[in-house]
Amino acid sequence: MSMPYYVAPEQVMKDRADYARKGIARGRALLGTLYDRGVLICAENPSRSLHKISEIYDRIAFAGVGKYNEFDQLRVAGVRHADTKGYAYSRHDVDARSLANIYAQYLGQVFTHEMKPMEVEILVAELGTNVSESQLYHILYDGTVVDETNYCVLGGDAEAVLGRFGELFRTSWTLEEAIKASVSALAGPERGLSANDLEVAVLAQGNGRRTFKRVSQEELKEIVTVKKE
Repeated sequence: MSMPYYVAPEQVMKDRADYARKGIARGRALLGTLYDRGVLICAENPSRSLHKISEIYDRIAFAGVGKYNEFDQLRVAGVRHADTKGYAYSRHDVDARSLANIYAQYLGQVFTHEMKPMEVEILVAELGTNVSESQLYHILYDGTVVDETNYCVLGGDAEAVLGRFGELFRTSWTLEEAIKASVSALAGPERGLSANDLEVAVLAQGNGRRTFKRVSQEELKEIVTVKKE
């Protein structure tokens, strides 16, 4: 009787992590940042129907990178959880921290116990009463939760984008300034991005109870110009 091959648990975890990271890195990057009136999420996404950025609840947004079918499954589950909790208890009981913890538990369970990890990273953002109190929760493929400060980058060449954006970031900048900086960081020095290459949304004060709003292509065209020099 042949003996099954033994693989050290550390090697199994490393292989799964490498697999997930490679899948996520093949996608286009996404960036979330605070600005003077709320939270901006900017993604490189030429599709007009397959959204990377969506509303979860009144003051909460969801964004994902990696395999679309996998992070969209998480988005739907988040919407259902938020609606059920808000209906059963109170709308004020629905917050980004609890959603981030639920996502982390699920992703960690899949990463640990399933053969194939989910090839996704997600961002759960919540607009605070004051913009400075807003939350950005970055959840990794293995269930790790990172409570980001001011800005974060997911997917693609995240380290390079993060470095470029870190040099541009300013506190209390306007939406237009934040969008221009986000597009510049996502594009890099060797290429340009037009409005048609982007998906942009905000959680903004002054938008009423539901603070989520997509920035239209017309608005983006006025702000974003492809570098020609």
